[in-house]
Order: sequence, then structure tokens, then C-alpha cells
Amino acid sequence: MSLFETIFERARAAQSTIVLPEGGDPRVTAAAERALEMGLARIVLLCGESDPGLGTHDALTVVNPETDERIGRYADALYELRQHKGLTRDQAQEAVKDTLVFSAMMTRLGEADGYVAGAVHTTASVLRAALQVVGVAKGARQVSSFFIMEHRMAHQAVQGVALYADCAMVIDPGPEELADIAMATARHARSLLAIEPVVALLSFSTAGSAVHPYVDKVRQAGELVAAAMPDLALLPEVQFDAAILPDILARKAPDLEAPAPANVFIFPDLQSANIGYKIAERIGGVIATGPILQGLSRPVNDLSRGCSIDDIVRLIAITALQGQPPHP
Repeated sequence: MSLFETIFERARAAQSTIVLPEGGDPRVTAAAERALEMGLARIVLLCGESDPGLGTHDALTVVNPETDERIGRYADALYELRQHKGLTRDQAQEAVKDTLVFSAMMTRLGEADGYVAGAVHTTASVLRAALQVVGVAKGARQVSSFFIMEHRMAHQAVQGVALYADCAMVIDPGPEELADIAMATARHARSLLAIEPVVALLSFSTAGSAVHPYVDKVRQAGELVAAAMPDLALLPEVQFDAAILPDILARKAPDLEAPAPANVFIFPDLQSANIGYKIAERIGGVIATGPILQGLSRPVNDLSRGCSIDDIVRLIAITALQGQPPHP
């Protein structure tokens, strides 16, 4: 069974309620229809029209946020949440009519298990509503992201599934932020994909082969991860070739105990991460799914505005699983 066949099967068992705020986009309505046909989740579609053309389905609810009876209750909750930031009651009443804010309130109040947006809205808009309403998870330092990367071609040195982080959110993490990204992504490898993580903190240096502040940041992050998760298989401060090829790792860093290839790759900054995953996808033929957000108190995921129907369906299934107990 392939990775996403397994994810789809687990999503069907979970039967989470997922909100799609962008019901006016034909890709979103097509993805909703497919997700319903596959039984991946109960879908709440936010749409200005009462009939989005999907017909009737027991697991589908169509909501117009501008006229929904929950507006008053949601406005009260938003006002209580944001009045210390200067939000007035009238402003809250208008704000909850926004599809992103409405979705975030549904999720915060437990009336949905998560939501998926970004086919129409910018990442900044999706993240703003998520941060202001859903909020950061207790103990989380930040909201970061990862991509699920599927390596299916025989020539690829990495085979199977790997996670790349952070390719979409944190521009220039310090050592503490980089360590947080590494640990959050490792936990997702276990809970979401049921794989045992081997984490590589990527650098242009391997085991002290170069001296530079950029290298120091990665090395310090590795020390923090090792102290916080001592049982985690970790390759701190390694070049990419050493992280994926056992013979190169043995030559460059014979004292490292964790094996190559790694399956969780932590890039030192957003610039290198974003470039790296796009090279892997567009030239290397790796199948990329994401970005998948981590660090929020409830599941929220952001689509690319160039997303396909398949992209949306996959993120619906992943979001459905993020709020569930870890995979056994």
C-alpha cells in the first residue's frame, strides 16, 4: 500500500470535520466532491451560494458565513479573544463574516477539526487568521512547515518518503528556532507517517569541516535537539551528500552514530529549503506535498494558489489526521 493510500485509509477511519473556506473556487469544489466520494472527511464548504453544485451528501454542509446563525456567537468569542488588541465588537461582527476567520473560529471552538485554505488567499492571509484565532500550540516556539517528499525513481539516492523543512514559513531561524523545526518535524514523521525519523541538520560543513557563523548555528541547533530528544537518530551539521550516502558519511564523519540516508532533512534557512525542495521536485522528479503547517493549536494547512485538485484532496486527508492520536 502506498503512502497516501495508507493516509486515505486512516482519514476514512478518523472521519474528521474539515472546513474548506474557498468554496467559490472550482478546484476546491471538485476536491470537496472527490473527498466526499472517497469518504475522507466530513466537509464544511464555505460558499456565498446555497448550492455550490455538489448535490446532496450526508457528510457535506454548505455554509454562507455572511448569513449564518453562528455569526453573533462567533463575534462574541472573537471580541473576547482580540479586544486586548483593540478589536471592537462591531469590528468582530464584520470580521467573522470573512471565510478564513469563520473557519478559524469553527476550528478554535471545536466545531471543526481543522481547515485547508490558500487556493485563493495568500499564505500571509491564511496564516494571519490562524495565528490570531486558532493560536500557537502550548509549548511551541513558532509555526513552521514541512513538505512530504516521495522518492519513487530508481536513480534517487533517497528512496521512499522523506520530510523537508522548513520550506515555507521561517525565513532565518536561529539555533533555538531551527532545533524546534527539527523536533516538530521528527514528531510528525512518527505521528503522521509512522516512520522512525533519522534527522539531518543540513549545512555546507560536515562535522566541523568548515568554520563560519552559519555553521555554528546548525551545530548549536544540533546540540539542542540532542539534549531534548536523546533517543532521536541525529546527523548534526552534515552536507547533503553525507546525509544520504553511507560511504560518504563514513568518510566525512566516522564518529556519527546515526545512519545514512536520513529521512528528515532540516535546511538552515528558508531560502535554501525552498530552493532545495523545488529542485528536487522540478528536476529530480520527487513528488512534493505541502506545505504542512506545524505549531498551531489545531490543524490548519495552506495551499499554493497554483494547487491542483489532487493537492487539495491530499491536504484534506492530512489535516484530518493531524488532530488525531499518533499512529500506533
